[in-house]
Amino acid sequence: MSQDPLVIFTPSGKRGHFPVGTPILTAARQLGVDLDSVCGGRGICSKCQVTPSFGEFPKHGVTVEEGALSEWNKVEQRYDDIRGLPKGRRLGCQATVQGDVVVDVPPESQVHKQVVRKRAEARDITLDPVVKLYYVEVEEPDMHEPSGDLERLVTALEEQWEIKGVRADLHILSTLQPCLRKGEWKVTVAVHLGDEENPPRVMHVWPGYHEGTVYGMAVDLGSTTIAAHLCDMSTGEVVASSGLMNPQIRFGEDLMSRVSYSMMNSDGAQEMTTAVREGMDALFTQIAADAEIDKSLIMDVVVVCNPVMHHLFLGIDPFELGQAPFALATSDAMRLRASDVDLSIHPLARLYMLPCIAGHVGADAAAVALSEAPDKSEDLVLVVDVGTNAEILLGDKEGVLACSSPTGPAFEGAQISAGQRAAPGAIERVEINPVTKEPRFRVIGSDIWSDEDGFAAATAVSGVTGICGSGIIEVIAEMRMAGLVDAGGLIGSTEQTGTDRCFADGRTNAYRLWDGDEDQKPITVTNGDIRAIQMAKAALYSGARLLMDKRGVDNVDRVVLAGAFGAHISAKHAMVLGMIPDCPLDKVTSAGNAAGTGARIALLNRAARAEIEDTVRKITKIETAVEAKFQEHFVNASAMPNSSDPFPILRTVVELPEPSFNTGGGDEDGGGRRRRRRRG
Repeated sequence: MSQDPLVIFTPSGKRGHFPVGTPILTAARQLGVDLDSVCGGRGICSKCQVTPSFGEFPKHGVTVEEGALSEWNKVEQRYDDIRGLPKGRRLGCQATVQGDVVVDVPPESQVHKQVVRKRAEARDITLDPVVKLYYVEVEEPDMHEPSGDLERLVTALEEQWEIKGVRADLHILSTLQPCLRKGEWKVTVAVHLGDEENPPRVMHVWPGYHEGTVYGMAVDLGSTTIAAHLCDMSTGEVVASSGLMNPQIRFGEDLMSRVSYSMMNSDGAQEMTTAVREGMDALFTQIAADAEIDKSLIMDVVVVCNPVMHHLFLGIDPFELGQAPFALATSDAMRLRASDVDLSIHPLARLYMLPCIAGHVGADAAAVALSEAPDKSEDLVLVVDVGTNAEILLGDKEGVLACSSPTGPAFEGAQISAGQRAAPGAIERVEINPVTKEPRFRVIGSDIWSDEDGFAAATAVSGVTGICGSGIIEVIAEMRMAGLVDAGGLIGSTEQTGTDRCFADGRTNAYRLWDGDEDQKPITVTNGDIRAIQMAKAALYSGARLLMDKRGVDNVDRVVLAGAFGAHISAKHAMVLGMIPDCPLDKVTSAGNAAGTGARIALLNRAARAEIEDTVRKITKIETAVEAKFQEHFVNASAMPNSSDPFPILRTVVELPEPSFNTGGGDEDGGGRRRRRRRG
């Protein structure tokens, strides 16, 4: 008897088998997928829009054929005729399962909207943007000294502002003469001041004195989220910020899955390029609307991203990045027109992409280096940008080393049984009483702890929906400190731990974090969850340890946690798990969205662009994939905090019980420990 088709939802990763003919909305509800619907599945509200993906998905182990969903029907056609459905979208209440399918739930179809935490950090930046406004008085035309209006404008810019060699495009020529005459030969000119590749260029002309301003956009293009900050180029102020899920997630949550998708599907790379460009352009439109500005006033864009996103955004197949020696098409900074990547802002707007450091260490790491300046540090600093792919920098004035580690999406709630992305209702803070073993927690959207009066009322709308990345870090670390999980990652039984919150779960045990209520199921932490976090944190620590080996040190002076996720990690909990090297807790700080800050620095200070290009050339790149010691460090780092490194500083402030719950169950115990051979 053949098995029912497999339905996989992204970005949640939830999956299940459903009979042919099952509506996608029904499958989503049965799996607990966050898919909105108001009209009860009658095709009226359109809240349940989804995007099916087709082709080969090696990570999911499926090939999705064109007929995986039922054909477009009259209800969808009627809705499309009246209101319009975006290309590729289906209504989840109308599309039914016909075969194995991967279905993406876009942000606007999710009930619990993700909280994109890549906010703009407060930072003093020396304001010297590449696009500036200049008021000039232009000589009127003269019969005795004939010359073109543009030539006289260029002369005025040189004489009055010492800007030499200014050029202009046809777009400017078509509007220049009316502006000059309306302004009585006085105009305000937006000039892109150029760089080593491009001369200064007129971007826009206004008649008379223009009291307005122009804008730039600093973009952190991550594999999971795209965050952008709209900046006033005359003041440096962040006018508006927003973010959205990277639409490429439906092709794979991690970078290598997307590389595989491009390898397995002939149009895969182009599909992903189109998706990310459309997503970014939609984000620009949204931010401009939020700020109530004309989108055409955005004249400069700076983008930072990892190497795979770099290639896919530029329309370059990332095939070579999927295999040794991980060659980039180019590692240099890119200077483009925004229209080259389909951004519909000012027609002459420019785009600058910071240089990549190496095949797996991208422009986002370069932006972190620009923001945190490890090359100017007196003490030895470890900078960790925590994400799906962690970028790690170690250095001081003597030099900087860099590498990346494939941590995967577990830190962001993926691969976790009750995991979810950061959204209202997600558990983000956890404490466990070491005596009673009873937990308490806080969810996003409320400052009230679960054992305090008013918690139920405060979370009535959002509910308690799952655990986000910072929550899973804290709960596992708290379980370790409370003696509920041993150093190898095994959860104890009821009898071993003295609490019925630990209960049998197949061949291993699980911990019940929340009892649930009449509307929602209990939330538990399983041994599989702990295993996923062990693998992620071991990769992170191993990368850092490898750089320390190369530098010849066993300790660092301080640690900086960067990235949207890094900003929400508790230093103590991260160290209890062994995510980062042993260090005084007061020397572990958060830099927030350092990559986004680096992008803003490059946007608002043109000298910073040359500075980071020079810095990147001096950074020593370490490729973890070819380093023999990486695997050794990885094995040691699988323990919590570590089976080799003793973490003496941590143990002066935190008491770590040393139970052992390994009952000899072999290597399938879910905790990642192999049965040890008995000696002698």
